[in-house]
Amino acid sequence: MRHFLLLMITFLLTCCSSDSEVKAENNSMNNMNQTMYITIGGITMTATLVDNAATRELVARLQEAPVTVTLNDNHFEIWGSLGFSLPTSNEQINAQPGDIVLYSGQYICIFYGSNSYSYTRLGKIDGLTESDLRTFLKAGESNISVTLSVSDPTGISRVQADGTSSKAYTLQGTVAQTGHKGIVIQNGKKIIK
Repeated sequence: MRHFLLLMITFLLTCCSSDSEVKAENNSMNNMNQTMYITIGGITMTATLVDNAATRELVARLQEAPVTVTLNDNHFEIWGSLGFSLPTSNEQINAQPGDIVLYSGQYICIFYGSNSYSYTRLGKIDGLTESDLRTFLKAGESNISVTLSVSDPTGISRVQADGTSSKAYTLQGTVAQTGHKGIVIQNGKKIIK
C-alpha cells in the first residue's frame, strides 16, 4: 500500500509541474539536440549541433532556406565560405573526423582527418567512420557542392495510409507474397505470420 501511495504522489507531482517549466525544459533539449542535414552528391547525412550563438544564428538562417556552399579539400578537411558571417566563440580545438567548425567567422570546415587550431565548434556528423567520411565528403576533390538544411531534404514530413489497401509489406518494404513467414506491416500494424 505504501508503494502505491508513493507512486501516486510521484505521479501527481510530475503531472502538476507548470507549463513554463515543461516548455523551458523542451527548449533546452531542442537546443542541445538540434539536427542539421548535410547533402553532398545526393546523399544526406545528419549532424548534431552544439548550442552556441553561432549555431543558433546558423539554424535561424537555415530555417528560412537551405544554404548551398562550394567547399574544397585541404588534406584533412573540406572547407569554404558560408557567404555570411556568424558569431564566434573561438577556442583551441583538436578537431577530429566528423567535426564541423567555424573558422574566422565565415568559413565552414568539415573534418575527415584531424587538426588543432582556434575554431568555433558547430557540431559533428553522426555515425560515420573516418573512411565513410572521406567518401561522403569527397576527400581530395575540389568544388564540392554541399547543402546545409534543418529540415529533411526529401520534403516528406509525414506518411499516412489512405485506408484503401490491405496489402501486407515486409520490413524491407516489398509486398509480402502469399505464404510469407515473419513480421509484416499491414494497415499500419506489425503482424507476425
